[in-house]
Amino acid sequence: MNLAATITLFGALALIFLAGLLVSRSNQSNTSFMEDYYLGGRRLGGFVLAMTMSATYGSASSFIGGPGVAYNEGLGWVLLSVIQVATGYFTLMILGKRFAITAKRYKAITMVDFLKHRYQSKWVVLLSSFSIVIFLFSTMAAQWIGAGRLIESITGLSYHTALLIFVVTVLLYVTLGGFRAVTLTDSIQGSIMVVGTIILLIAIIISGGGISAIMNDLQTENPNLITPYGADGTLSPLYVSSFWILVGVGIVALPQIVVRAMSYQNTRAFHRALVIGTIVVGVIMLNMHLIGVFARPILPDIEVADTVIPLIALEVLPGWLAGIVLAAPLAAIMSTVDSLLLLVSSTIVKDIYSNYIQPKAPVNRIRKISMTVTAILGVIVYLIAIHPPDLIIWLNLYTIGGLEAAFIWPVVMGIYWKKGNKYGAIAAIITGMISYIAFQAFYPQPFGMHSVVSSIILSLIAYVLASYSVKDKQTVSDSLA
Repeated sequence: MNLAATITLFGALALIFLAGLLVSRSNQSNTSFMEDYYLGGRRLGGFVLAMTMSATYGSASSFIGGPGVAYNEGLGWVLLSVIQVATGYFTLMILGKRFAITAKRYKAITMVDFLKHRYQSKWVVLLSSFSIVIFLFSTMAAQWIGAGRLIESITGLSYHTALLIFVVTVLLYVTLGGFRAVTLTDSIQGSIMVVGTIILLIAIIISGGGISAIMNDLQTENPNLITPYGADGTLSPLYVSSFWILVGVGIVALPQIVVRAMSYQNTRAFHRALVIGTIVVGVIMLNMHLIGVFARPILPDIEVADTVIPLIALEVLPGWLAGIVLAAPLAAIMSTVDSLLLLVSSTIVKDIYSNYIQPKAPVNRIRKISMTVTAILGVIVYLIAIHPPDLIIWLNLYTIGGLEAAFIWPVVMGIYWKKGNKYGAIAAIITGMISYIAFQAFYPQPFGMHSVVSSIILSLIAYVLASYSVKDKQTVSDSLA
């Protein structure tokens, strides 16, 4: 155990925990409980919106799994990942004010809530809710695993003990504080992430003797490590481009990101978030993946790639500083976990229970059910994470692709194409989800691309054909005004 790193890491964790509890004490507003608990009362400023989007998107995959793959593949994986720089800007520009205004008019609190009002279909709601619950359990499990491995590497505790510490901390402040606790802690976590990644990258460059020395060491070991094609030459231009859709363009359809685009306070906050979010994501994603590559000459024999970040931090930094810096990936994981917990909880409570089981349930009952469901979900994911896979990034990317294939066209076309109807949405969700699962199982790289591309194309065809083939009597022109 590195005592200094352990103390500073848990000190940072304690501060974040206390911030969440303080917010929970003031978690009252003039809005409804569900709007406040799941959407922060739609009062996010530009800085908070940018940080919560960046921290939510920057997950265990970005801070633990991504650098681990970069350690194995070299600079080709850095090239593959840099498209993420523009994800926050791209998401807000595509969804933008039109989406937020429409969602507010509908009084939509979740993405499924938006789809329900846009398409006026019970089946759209049920299919969407099912897709979210199924796919997001995998994502949450990946975050739990990443956090457990990180704490395990620093403290020397067993994986299961480290996992339990993380789960208890997150469940307490998310269950009590809701969305406002999450967004406040996201602001703290986002700041830690930016500073931490810069410090760690500089320390690695110094430890490796400078960028030129590191590049020479990589070339000596394997010349492919400094090319765009990966260590074994498998990162083709077509495959890398398809990943730009998976982790770039397609992010606009992720429910945990979509809900952020309906929570900002005003136009000024929206514009400020565009700029700040792009800078923050750029610094975090580029730095973390470079760190993974540059760590290889310094620690060449790491067996479990997911442990690259904690091990290299402990190698090149003083213990106390390593603990503070490693609060960055832990903060990212916490942020993603709390957001996903609230998202799945809101899907069950708001989209299913309140819509179809008990529409007139009193506020106190909704409050108790919301908190109970959030806690139960966390326990279920904890049980799933007890037996982790070797590389969590593939688990996370699988989930991202599934959600994008199911939702990108019902959301985007629902905003911009008034002829799109519930039949198109149902066809797109079913086609996207089933084709993605089938491709992943039997043909994971159709035409040399990631399977999400083929699934998104098939989903679009299904949306357009079904919307044209089966006319919906329900007019939607007013929702697009």
